[in-house]
Amino acid sequence: MDSDKRFELWRRRIGALLGPLSAVVIWLMPIEGISESAHHMLAVMSLVAIWWITEPVAIPITSLLGPTLCVVLGIAPLKDAFEQFANPMIFLFMGGFLLAKGMMVNRLDKRIAYGLMSMKWVGDSPRRIFLAIGLACMLCSGWISNTATAAMMFPISLGLLEAVREMMASNGKTIDLSSYKYATGLMLMTAYACSIGGVMTPIGTPPNIIMLGFLDQLAPQAPTISFFQWMVWGIVAMVCYFVLAYLVLWRMFPADVKHIEGAREFIRNYVDSLGKWTTAQKSTIIAFGTAFVLWVAPSVLSIVYGAHSDVMTWYDSHFPEAIAAMIGGLMLFFLPGDNKKNDEKALAWKDGVEGIEWGTLLLFGGGLAMGSLMYTTGLSAWIGAGIKDFLGGNPSEWFFVGVFCVTTLILSELTSHTASTNLIAPIAIGAALSLGFSPIPVAIGIALSSSLGFMMPVSTPPNAIVYASGYVPITKMIKSGVIIDIIGILVVTIPVVMLLVKWVMGV
Repeated sequence: MDSDKRFELWRRRIGALLGPLSAVVIWLMPIEGISESAHHMLAVMSLVAIWWITEPVAIPITSLLGPTLCVVLGIAPLKDAFEQFANPMIFLFMGGFLLAKGMMVNRLDKRIAYGLMSMKWVGDSPRRIFLAIGLACMLCSGWISNTATAAMMFPISLGLLEAVREMMASNGKTIDLSSYKYATGLMLMTAYACSIGGVMTPIGTPPNIIMLGFLDQLAPQAPTISFFQWMVWGIVAMVCYFVLAYLVLWRMFPADVKHIEGAREFIRNYVDSLGKWTTAQKSTIIAFGTAFVLWVAPSVLSIVYGAHSDVMTWYDSHFPEAIAAMIGGLMLFFLPGDNKKNDEKALAWKDGVEGIEWGTLLLFGGGLAMGSLMYTTGLSAWIGAGIKDFLGGNPSEWFFVGVFCVTTLILSELTSHTASTNLIAPIAIGAALSLGFSPIPVAIGIALSSSLGFMMPVSTPPNAIVYASGYVPITKMIKSGVIIDIIGILVVTIPVVMLLVKWVMGV
């Protein structure tokens, strides 16, 4: 058994025992200054938090276990414990999943990625190919899952590296791709860019939606964040992260050739394999375009008519962002597919059901449920007051946001970024409210930081995918990941949150 598998096995075994043990100890331990319901909620939350981190059972199962225990132990009635599983944000995610599945099934994502790779400016230059691979991964993962994007782009990166090997062999030089710098860099760029692209939109990665859901539930007095507002800082953060990753990786893993012979033909064959635009692809574009227009329309209408006009009130009540996503996703089941004779649609029911990541939705619902119960029982306020005292009673907002950004990053390196966001978000929002800060900056900081898990293969699925190629030594991933993580947090995340986000939201 290799070291990674041994670590995972012991992590699960220790967590399986430590979770229930901590819950029992906290339940029986006297704690002053906390209500009985909050005390019992703390016990359940300790179990859920440890199992989210150590994963003795699947994370979505733990997310269902938490609210279930709250009902069994009398902490909350059934309706209160499970109402968050019908939160509108879940349907925003569901619509996004349907649109993403439509793009994948109809190969629209491949058409976009391969089209970018085949542009004239890319050519056969290793440096430009390196850049184009990253751009394709980043732009696609802003709309579909980073895992799916990595799985799509991984074979392209492997094929290009084979072209390098063959070119070297024709010149009498044999190379081992497992120790070839450019191979390591290209694999890491493929993985990192997939994670970076997720910060662009609210639906780009689960932590973004999770944070919006927590803000809506735990801080209803805070301004609502629109799809367009998120993209303002999301695009800025994405570009900054990408430039940083590109500069670091290219400096650490440069190519030793100026041209990759056969690269143009390799990419052209991929493009040609897609053929002409199909009816299903056109239908998918229409559905996606409809959702996108509905998402950004409120920002345009607020500029034209005013944020509190009757037009905006009517639009917000009839086309909230979750409904816009569902309209776009459901359109795929009505618009025509490629086989019109059989009345085929752009997305079949079977594909649509498989396209919804039910485990993620359960995790999302469970996280919102636990966060909501922490709020209603007073546990989040108690934790927030404790953090306030720990930080000296009156810390600067920059320091406060920085602490939670770094904490999120560290936890996201060790476990699922979705689970870490579910765990930290209610605590951070409660602490921000206790300190008199707007919860929006720290919430967005946590969401952005959770996408910076670049150090370990277990940090994100894209990391695991490229690590499996054998071309990425673990030491190289750790070294490059540490550099990008540290610079990304200090130079990009915290300034973007404390300057751009606060300016856009007026907080």
